[in-house]
Amino acid sequence: MSEAELPMAPAPEPLVQLNAASNTPAEAAEAASAAAPTGPISEDQVRLALRRVKDPELNLNILDLGLIYTIAVTGADITIEMSLTSPGCPSGPEIMTEAEQQLKALPGVGAVSMNLVWSPPWTPDRIEPRVRAYLGF
Repeated sequence: MSEAELPMAPAPEPLVQLNAASNTPAEAAEAASAAAPTGPISEDQVRLALRRVKDPELNLNILDLGLIYTIAVTGADITIEMSLTSPGCPSGPEIMTEAEQQLKALPGVGAVSMNLVWSPPWTPDRIEPRVRAYLGF
């Protein structure tokens, strides 16, 4: 059989179906994930999101640095109490904004409240022990 005589295979189906409201596969995927049912938000999901936020000066995540004091999840709402390494930390607004954005990006999140606290003051003792050992504290 020559190449011209071989039967044509049907074209594969697209991986993402486009609907009338979306113009691109990315928009279709976003719409599908937005419509997907989500369960209650867990503290573990919040912790994972906060691990993506790094102190730009130390290049360590804010959870391992011990900057997160409390995490409260009430239904879809999240309340965080956190501190900074010092009251004059120049990266404070950047860190808090990034933390809030990471939490709001979680599916099913309602209100996010970021509270900056100074009591008790942050000390290197709050750093995760394995990270503290790595840093030589």
